[in-house]
Amino acid sequence: MNTPASSIRLVIVDDSELVRAGLQSLLQNIAGIELLGAAGDVRGAIELCARVRPDMVLLDIRLPDGTGIEACRTLLRTHENLRVLFLTSSAGQAVVDDAIRAGAHGYLLKEINAAALVQAIRDVAAGRSILDPQITARVMDIVKGDPSGTLLATLSPQERRVLEKIADGLTNKEVGSLLGLSEKTVKNYLANIFDKLQVTRRSQAAVYYSQSLRKQ
Repeated sequence: MNTPASSIRLVIVDDSELVRAGLQSLLQNIAGIELLGAAGDVRGAIELCARVRPDMVLLDIRLPDGTGIEACRTLLRTHENLRVLFLTSSAGQAVVDDAIRAGAHGYLLKEINAAALVQAIRDVAAGRSILDPQITARVMDIVKGDPSGTLLATLSPQERRVLEKIADGLTNKEVGSLLGLSEKTVKNYLANIFDKLQVTRRSQAAVYYSQSLRKQ
């Protein structure tokens, strides 16, 4: 298959050989997605990503030599622009919360259908944060730690405008262009936003913002 230059460069990480094969079969002929390989454990994921430098990792929680949470933290620490989308059967509140706090950009259950999975991959690659509808409602309050939405109210009007654009999937440069700010100024605003919302990554802030709007 000829792969466009703008394709999403994807790595699959799952402990099940059958799942890996099934995902590869599903995704290998999808326009705009380039499969770079698959791994079955944390060590293999780290080594594969270091070698092929993907744009995104489709990652399971349960791995034989550790957890997807550990892999997520390590990969995001060493690959600045990497996007991580969990695809797993683990729906426990604590597990989902840990995944998001580790910096994951999306969390889906394996019950998802093929078309929805492909769309989720594209959405996460475009900068959006995705949570499976089955777990969104009961997870968000834990992730936010702020069911009344009081943290969002601490943002200044400009910080809120920056966060709104980040939640829409825009890069710092794009946000700056729209709001008439330098990229460095946007980064400074984001640092303040993270501090006020008690999060550490833009994906977490975006999920917080989106869920807060639903509650208003």
